[in-house]
Amino acid sequence: MTAARSSLARLVRRPWVGWLGIGLLFCGVTGAAGAATAWSLVCRDNACPSAASLTSYTPNQTSKLYAADGRFIAELGLERRTLVSLDEIPQHVKDAFLVVEDKRFYSHGGIDFYRVFGAAARNIKAGGFAQGFSTITMQLARNIFPESLSREKTLLRKMKEAVVSVDIERSYSKDRILELYLNQIYLGAGAYGVETAAQRYFGKSVRDVSVAEAAMLAALPKAPERYNPRRFPDRAIQRRNTVIELMRRAEVVNTADASLAKAFPLELAQRVESGETAPYFVEWVRQQLDTQFGQKLYEQGLKVYTTLDLDMQAAAERALEEQLRTIESGKFGPFSHLTYEQYLARTAEGAELGGGADSPYLQGAFVAVDPRLGAVRALVGGRDFGDSKFNRAVQALRQPGSTFKPVVYATAVRAGLGPAHVISDAPMSMDQVSGEVWTPQNFDLKFEGSMPMRRALYMSRNIPAIQVGLEVGIDQVVSMARRFGLSTPVPPYPSSFIGAGDVYPIEMISSYSVFANLGLRTTPYAILRVETADGEVLWQPRPEREAVLTPEEAWLMVSMMKDVVGRGTAYNSTTGAGFRVPAGGKTGTTNDGADVWFIGYTADLVAGVWMGFDRPKKIKSNAQGGTLAAPAWTAFMLDVYKRKPAPPDWPRPDGVIVREIDAGTGLLASSACAGPIVSEYFVVGTEPRLSCADFTPAMPRVEGDSLVGGALPRAYRDTTNPFRIPPRRPTPDTIQ
Repeated sequence: MTAARSSLARLVRRPWVGWLGIGLLFCGVTGAAGAATAWSLVCRDNACPSAASLTSYTPNQTSKLYAADGRFIAELGLERRTLVSLDEIPQHVKDAFLVVEDKRFYSHGGIDFYRVFGAAARNIKAGGFAQGFSTITMQLARNIFPESLSREKTLLRKMKEAVVSVDIERSYSKDRILELYLNQIYLGAGAYGVETAAQRYFGKSVRDVSVAEAAMLAALPKAPERYNPRRFPDRAIQRRNTVIELMRRAEVVNTADASLAKAFPLELAQRVESGETAPYFVEWVRQQLDTQFGQKLYEQGLKVYTTLDLDMQAAAERALEEQLRTIESGKFGPFSHLTYEQYLARTAEGAELGGGADSPYLQGAFVAVDPRLGAVRALVGGRDFGDSKFNRAVQALRQPGSTFKPVVYATAVRAGLGPAHVISDAPMSMDQVSGEVWTPQNFDLKFEGSMPMRRALYMSRNIPAIQVGLEVGIDQVVSMARRFGLSTPVPPYPSSFIGAGDVYPIEMISSYSVFANLGLRTTPYAILRVETADGEVLWQPRPEREAVLTPEEAWLMVSMMKDVVGRGTAYNSTTGAGFRVPAGGKTGTTNDGADVWFIGYTADLVAGVWMGFDRPKKIKSNAQGGTLAAPAWTAFMLDVYKRKPAPPDWPRPDGVIVREIDAGTGLLASSACAGPIVSEYFVVGTEPRLSCADFTPAMPRVEGDSLVGGALPRAYRDTTNPFRIPPRRPTPDTIQ
C-alpha cells in the first residue's frame, strides 16, 4: 500500500500525465465524437496555419557567391539553403533519414500512434519528458510555421502540430512532404537542407555522398551542434555509426556495406570547398549586394560571380598570419604585447579582453588587385572573423606613412621634375598654424645632405619628400591624391607629404595601379555580375578607369620605385629574399612604429600589407615596414608566381630618353664635374640643357637651392632661367 501511495504521489508531481493525455487523445481521434470536437477546437479562430499555403511554398534560398574561376565561395542568407528535388537525392540518403526520424513515414497519416504509445510509456517510466514522437510531417509543420507552432513542450502546442500534420498529409503526397522536409531541416553550421549540409561538411553535392556521409547527415537533426563533425568529430562518428546500424537493422543496407561505412574515416571538406573561406571579402560583397538588392538577396537564390582568386586568397591569408606570428614570436626583436595565441587562451578561460574593432592583439590587412581591371583578387580584413568582424582592409582609417610619398613624387614628375632632380636632406623647421614649430626628422635621425630625387624615394628620406612637396605645392599634392583614388581628406599641411593623413588601406593599395598600369588608375571592385537562379543577368558593374599620369611620367615613377625593392628600404625582404619578378613598391612606417606597410606591384598584380593594433601603439622598438610588413608581401608573391607566369618588365616609352648627368648637380655630365656621373631618365623636354661645367658659384643660390638640394627659389623660376620648372604638360584628362 505504501509503495502504491508513493507511486501515486510521484505521478502527480511528474509531467508524464500530460504526455499520457496526449496518447489517450490521439487514440480517440479516429472515432470518438467528443475527441473530434476537442480536436477541432484546438485550431479554432485560425489558431493553426493552413496546409493549403504549402501549395505555393518555396523555402528561402541563399544567394551563392562564386570565385572568378567559378568555384563556390559562400552563401548569403538568413537560412543557408540550396533546393534539390527528391529524385536528385540518393535513396540511401532518404533511407538514412527515414530509419532515424520516421521509419513508418509511408504508412501513417501524419501521426505515428506506435510512437505515441512508446513515448508515453518511456516518459511514464522516466517520470518526465524523455522521448518525443514527432513524425517527419510534424517536424516539417513546425519548421515551416515556426510563428504558429513554437517548440515549447506543451500539450496545446503538440496538439496544434498534430492537427496541421494531418492536414498536410491529406493535402500532399508522401514524396512531396519528404522533399520539403529534406530541403527544410536544419543540420548545423548554418546549413539548412541536405544539399547545403553536404556542401558544407563534405564539399560535394548530396547527389554524390556515400552511405557513411548520408548517415552523418541523418545523425544531425537530433542535436545539430552537439554532433557537429567539425567541432566534435569523435561524438559525430559515434552517432553516425548508430545511424548506420539502424539502417542495417532496417535492411536498407546489407551487413557488409554497413561494416564498411562504419569503418569509413570522417573526411570533411577543406574551408575552400565548404564555403567558409574569405569571410572578410564575403561580408564586404554582402554589404554591396544588400544595398543593391535588399531582401531579394536573402530569399531568391541569386548567383553572384566575384573577382576573388581562391588560390591568391589562401596565399594572402597564409602569408599574413605567418608573418604576424613570426613578429609575435620575437624573431624581429622583443614583442611585449599580448599575442593572438595568448588572447585565445585567456578568452577560452572566460576573460573579456575586447574584440570587434578594438581587438588587443596585433592585427593585419592584405589586399591584392589586378591593376589592369581593378579586380580584387584577395582581401583579408583581420586575423579572426569570428572574433572581430571589423574589416581593416576597407573600414580602418590608418596613416599610410611613407607609402604616400609616391603620390608626392608623382606630383613632382607631373610638374616636370625627374629622378635626377637634386634636393636637400638637411635640418628644417617651420611654423605651424597652432603657433608651434614643427621640426621633422628622418627615421634614422640623420641627414645626408644633397641627393637626387631617386635616392630620396628609394631610401625613404622624410626631409627631401617634404622639400619636394613644398616645391610643387600642397594643393597640387592634394589634387593628385584625389586622382589616385584616395577619398579621405588630405590635411593641407607639410606633414601630409610623409603620410600623416588617414587612408583606407584598400584605397591606398589600389592607388598603386597608376604605376603598374603606366598611368591608368583602376577602381577596385569585387563583383563581376549577379544572376537570377535561372541565369538572367541582373547587375553587371562596369570597371572604372582614369588616366592620372602619362605613360612616360608613370614609367619614371616605376623606375624609381623598382629601386625600393632593388636596393632600397625593402631590398632585404623582397629581392634579397629571392623575389626576382620585375616589381616596384614602397615601404611605410608611421610615428612611433604604430603602423607598418608595404605596397608592391608587378605589371599584373598590386598587393599591399598593413599591420598594427586597432588602438594605435608602437608595435615594437625600431618597427619598420621593410622589416615587418614586406616579408608577408614577398611570401605571397612567391606563392602566386609559382602557379602563374611572371609578367615582363615595363617597356620604356619612346618619350623617355637617357642622359649622362652629374649626380651632384643633376646637370649634364662633363669632364669638369666633381660628382659621380650616372645615366638617368627624362621625359623628353625636361632634360637639363646645361652641364655642370656651365655652373658657377656666381649664379643665384640660396640654401635649399635646387642645385644643391632644395626648392628652387621662386624668384628664379622665370623663362630665362635654365633650371626653371618646365611649363605643365597637358593634364591627364587630355591623354588618349
